[in-house]
Amino acid sequence: MKLEKQLWGTAKTGETVYRYKLSNENGMSVELCNIGCSILSIIVPDKNGVPTDVALAYETCDDYTRNPASFGCVVGRYGNRIHGGRFSFAGKTWQLEQNEGNNHLHGASGAYSRRFWPVSEESKDALTFRLESPDGDGGYPGDLVACVSYRLSEDNALSISYHITTETEAFCNLTNHCYFNLSGHDAGDVLDHEITITADSITEVDAESIPTGVFLPVAETAFDFCTPKSVGQDIGGDHPQLAFGGGYDHNYVLKETDGANASAYSPKSGILMEVFTNSPGLQFYTANSLEEKEAGKGGAHYGNRGGFCMETQFFPDSINQPSFPPCTVKKDAPQDFCTTYRFSVK
Repeated sequence: MKLEKQLWGTAKTGETVYRYKLSNENGMSVELCNIGCSILSIIVPDKNGVPTDVALAYETCDDYTRNPASFGCVVGRYGNRIHGGRFSFAGKTWQLEQNEGNNHLHGASGAYSRRFWPVSEESKDALTFRLESPDGDGGYPGDLVACVSYRLSEDNALSISYHITTETEAFCNLTNHCYFNLSGHDAGDVLDHEITITADSITEVDAESIPTGVFLPVAETAFDFCTPKSVGQDIGGDHPQLAFGGGYDHNYVLKETDGANASAYSPKSGILMEVFTNSPGLQFYTANSLEEKEAGKGGAHYGNRGGFCMETQFFPDSINQPSFPPCTVKKDAPQDFCTTYRFSVK
């Protein structure tokens, strides 16, 4: 195992930004930076042993101070949507910024994804980024300290751990927003990728992608990935939920399992990615909003469905939905979640 570090740029707030590289003896490496503790690359060998970068990303440090597509970053304080940006908490009604129509998405202009995250711990196989977020930050109640750790193993697994603490009471929903293309970050669309998600239902959404509170069974619908199915098989169907999201952009209610919670496979590269998590939900997103050929690294341009996200998290708008798993953090009850992306070939 090896950790390398090099100067990369300067954050808007003046801090020095580094580019970090974790690598193992099996040909896998992961690059990260301080802004949004973002993933810049994930390189794994394909079925022919060719190193393949499977993570969509931008080219420069300056790109990550904007990051309109949320490539590879940790989104928060609340990843996903809050209805109307409005909620009741600790006996008060709060109003957040509305940055997606009437709703609040990914922390809006106060997003953690564009913040500088100092590295608090480092070793040859792991990095921990730490962000202090005071009461009122981004309009949210309560103080938080967020620690996000990335660890690379010799068996080609990247684990992301989230440890969230508070001295008061708060709520939080952090997730990594990496876009994957297992054929290669610049290989075009992912419609041929075979997806499996261990879930019997999704959280139904309305036309603004806000949960209705209904758990919608996936059996015999376009949303059924209980057995492997290509992204493209049903994405163009007439299911009203697909119309609302412009494709897949839905939270899956994960079942308990002894194996992987989800997986993706590229027939072109032979690369298999398995996802293991203790988070209650997984947002499966097929890059439906990358309509204008987003400029990426190495001269690549990413278009509609040029990648997919498997964002492990709490359910969208859970702060307004009493039947959803609670996303609160208390002084004596921190949040601890871990997601592992394990790569192999078949």
